[in-house]
Amino acid sequence: MLGRAALAVLESTGRLGERTEAALSPGLTGFVLARHRFMDDALLAALQAGAEQVILLGAGYDTRVWRLHEALRDIPVFEVDHPATGARKAALAAAGSDPLPTAHPIRVAMDFRTDRLDQRLLAAGARRGARTFVVWEGVSMYLTRAAVHDTLVLLRDLGGPGSEVVMDWWSLVDGPDVLSTVHRMAPLMLHLLGEPLTLGIHPEEVPGFCARAGWRAAEVVDAAELERRYAKESRRVLPEMYVTRLERGPSVRGPRAPGDAERAAVSPLRQR
Repeated sequence: MLGRAALAVLESTGRLGERTEAALSPGLTGFVLARHRFMDDALLAALQAGAEQVILLGAGYDTRVWRLHEALRDIPVFEVDHPATGARKAALAAAGSDPLPTAHPIRVAMDFRTDRLDQRLLAAGARRGARTFVVWEGVSMYLTRAAVHDTLVLLRDLGGPGSEVVMDWWSLVDGPDVLSTVHRMAPLMLHLLGEPLTLGIHPEEVPGFCARAGWRAAEVVDAAELERRYAKESRRVLPEMYVTRLERGPSVRGPRAPGDAERAAVSPLRQR
């Protein structure tokens, strides 16, 4: 969820640990760990069910091609991100002590000012109409509603029957207690660190929002459920964050809902 700019500021005053997390937003590390598990589990299930290609949208320094290399051995994995991020990751991977996995990722450099997502993917070898699994992690909360909607429409039209998207979302915690107040301060702190949150959608609104983009919300998993499934001992999960698994639905054409109508001024990728 945090980008390089925020991490650089934090690391200049000490390692990012429990004290930093507590000051920034209690439960952040717990959420990131639970999010990874949820998305990994969904990806492995999709591969068992016949997924034909995987897209890591805004891949950053994602390590799934290493961690899950056996399951991904014969599956094309497209890592989409800003050219600078992709180049740095490729250099780090080449210099690493661990050998590259058998299934090398297909890096898709995308200039978000000029490029169109589906065209870049197709040019890199993605197949339109194939059963596709998309991981869109740590990105939606930095975009506009229109950018998220339009990206989901492109992904729906690219994938075939059985395609899925897993992604995470942010929603403002509303409550009079001290802990809720602390969590409401987290976006301000992230803004000061150069990582402003720009989109918050309540979990109850997500099914309708995604349906307008051609996806069915098969799972909407809040922090409490993530804690129940994955948290160890007393580790908490950030209450304003949640995850979804979307299944490809019928094609949608026509105007966005009024709340989704602002201009899509932000790319589906953010330079991290």
